[in-house]
Amino acid sequence: MAAFSCSWLTLPSKMRSLSLTPSSFPVSNSTSLAFSKNLSDSAFSHGSLSVSIMQNQTRRSAIVCEAAPQRKTDSAVKRARLAEKRRIYNKARKSEIRTRMRKVLEALEVLRKKSDAQAEEIVPIEKLIGEAYSVIDKAVRAGTLHRNTGANRKSRLARRKKLVEIHHGWYTPAASEVVV
Repeated sequence: MAAFSCSWLTLPSKMRSLSLTPSSFPVSNSTSLAFSKNLSDSAFSHGSLSVSIMQNQTRRSAIVCEAAPQRKTDSAVKRARLAEKRRIYNKARKSEIRTRMRKVLEALEVLRKKSDAQAEEIVPIEKLIGEAYSVIDKAVRAGTLHRNTGANRKSRLARRKKLVEIHHGWYTPAASEVVV
């Protein structure tokens, strides 16, 4: 079985499979393949071409030309794919921030409404606040949140904690301090 292979010649996607039979032109091991003059060079621009002679069991030979696209991924498509991946990652990170902030604020509200609360009850809430701060700082470092947004969210948690401490008398602000 004889096989001819021509690579790096390209065909458009419409010409993925081209079949020529020996009846259209004679092929021997010594002759080379030639395409007709009506195929222009612009037709060979989007893939690689491989040409081979195949023989089936009836001893008839056929020439088969196959072209596969050898094209780089379009940069806009790649950017869209990466943007979607980042969007999902950032969405999960922001969701985690909101969840941790909500847990801290709910715990502070429960402690605020409690009439016989002790000062030691704020310790587990401070641990939750520390975890929330950590998640916010990581989001700022990763670029998910702007640094001012991260600072505002941390400040909101600290102000709420201070309000609860003032409410129960565990903290007395100085005269120059103003709590909003």
